[in-house]
Amino acid sequence: MSVEGRVVIVTGAGRGMGFEHAKALANAGALVVLNDNGAARDGTGSDESVANDAAAQIRAAGGEVVASTADVRTMDGAESLIQLAIDTYGDLHGLVNNAGVLHSGERFGHMEQALLEDSLRTNAIGPFLLSQALAPLLRDSGGGAGAGGTVNQASIGERLDRTPGPSPASDSGWTVIANLSSQLGSIAGTTRFGTPSYDISKAAQNMASVLLARALAERGIVVLALHPGWVQTEMGGAQAKVAPGDAVAGLLQVIDAATRAQSGSFLDWRGEVLPW
Repeated sequence: MSVEGRVVIVTGAGRGMGFEHAKALANAGALVVLNDNGAARDGTGSDESVANDAAAQIRAAGGEVVASTADVRTMDGAESLIQLAIDTYGDLHGLVNNAGVLHSGERFGHMEQALLEDSLRTNAIGPFLLSQALAPLLRDSGGGAGAGGTVNQASIGERLDRTPGPSPASDSGWTVIANLSSQLGSIAGTTRFGTPSYDISKAAQNMASVLLARALAERGIVVLALHPGWVQTEMGGAQAKVAPGDAVAGLLQVIDAATRAQSGSFLDWRGEVLPW
């Protein structure tokens, strides 16, 4: 499936996995809306330089990208990001919910309510709200109400009811919402007490992915919960095994090969099914 000319929003794209996703998509010809908000990482508020510097690197390599610092943990931030995408490109095709936070040093008996709430807001609530806000504007897979249609750019709050588009002739070309999850969100795979606020929030995000898949099934929009592996990023740490570029290449292959029957699945970067 070619991404050339397709408009894709990538959150948490100022560095790490998000940046690799944005760069790879732009290199393949996608029009990328790169979102990064520093508040999701350190609580100090947005840092425009992170998003702008990342966008500048992609532009220098010939990619087309627009930068955003909207706080997508909130509904207002989600609406602001989507409006920027519409104002810039006039259409929307896909979403990579990559923004996330992992709080270190958590110990049983000393868990703080604020950290739990922040993890849930960033890792689960934010991606769900952004997906919900974006869904009415995504193209139905294979045509129909959203494919090639006109988006009301006056206000993204003025949305007409959507009707499912006709089924595509094949499983290629699905519109996809990709939620970057983690195997640490697997309840069946939990063997120890560690990173609890992250694990709880990723389990919640997984449920959100399944619910979104059910809500969007009639429109042929595929929703995936994706584990990128233990990646060599600031979050992954020095012992991580997978290079960011390799992880993203694998994830994009999984997204590219996704079928409607797989919507709501929990997969790793090699396409293997993970236990809930």
